[in-house]
Amino acid sequence: MIARRLLGGLLAGTLLLAATASAWAQQFVTVLTGGTAGVYYPLGVALSKIYGDKISSVRTSVQSTKASVENLNLLQAGKGEIAFTLGDSLIAAWKGDAEAGFKAPLDKLRGIAGIYPNYVQIVASKESGIRTLADLKGKRLSVGAPRSGTELNARAILAAAGLSYADLGKVEYLPFAESVELMKNRQLDATLQSAGLGVASIRDLATAIAIQMVPVSPEIVARIGDPFRPGTIPAGTYTGQDADVPTATIPNFLVTHTGVPDDLAYAMTRELFENLDQLAAAHAEGRKIRLEAALEGMPVPLHPGAERFYRERGLIR
Repeated sequence: MIARRLLGGLLAGTLLLAATASAWAQQFVTVLTGGTAGVYYPLGVALSKIYGDKISSVRTSVQSTKASVENLNLLQAGKGEIAFTLGDSLIAAWKGDAEAGFKAPLDKLRGIAGIYPNYVQIVASKESGIRTLADLKGKRLSVGAPRSGTELNARAILAAAGLSYADLGKVEYLPFAESVELMKNRQLDATLQSAGLGVASIRDLATAIAIQMVPVSPEIVARIGDPFRPGTIPAGTYTGQDADVPTATIPNFLVTHTGVPDDLAYAMTRELFENLDQLAAAHAEGRKIRLEAALEGMPVPLHPGAERFYRERGLIR
């Protein structure tokens, strides 16, 4: 009788463990990124591999999107577990800025980590004659996909320079790679791309035609205000770029949503910072991700799982 009870208990325990493992095995992690010619995508691919390799029985996938605005709306709808986003888009999403693409506050968003800064990179063809922001008047400019984080940056930069889309000769709303192809074919004069330094699309453009980087002065950046900060695109970042170029920077964040279990959010945060070498290998901007800076300027509440990780590491007391 005792042996039968022990056997029954062992069987019940085995079934419980199997059920738990089965539930965990059904956990998917979709990483929401951006266009394949940007920086979010290669970092997202690397992050997906890290999670697939390091978090037991979790199935991962990478989704190429129109980046920040689409990513945040997808997270709110529960269609993804972790996403890359620009800081200004995240602030607008939390507030519910309809003009920025958020019909209501996205109250399910939760922070994972601050990562690296985006640089507003305005690149003109040398033959266009564009050297300054004022020179964009009457010219053909691509400002990124409609209501993407890049397009929101374009609006802010132009407004601070006293310009609007109406002042331009033509406005194209295109992803990075498509903008570059039109510039190569002389169908565009310039493209504004908000991305990490060394973004593949601009590297491709700079090897195909002679380019001119258009500066954004600290005075223009100051007119926009938070979360924009002055920054510099170092000389030699792209072929033919012989001098440093002042511009605006905006912090990037990784975010999740309230429906993600605490243990999974904890694991995603932990594995992010324990495998920074793999992110650095995927793209140079991955080298800028630092644990000690992870909470700087976070505009939304942390996910409890992420908060647990930072408490363990002494960043939150």
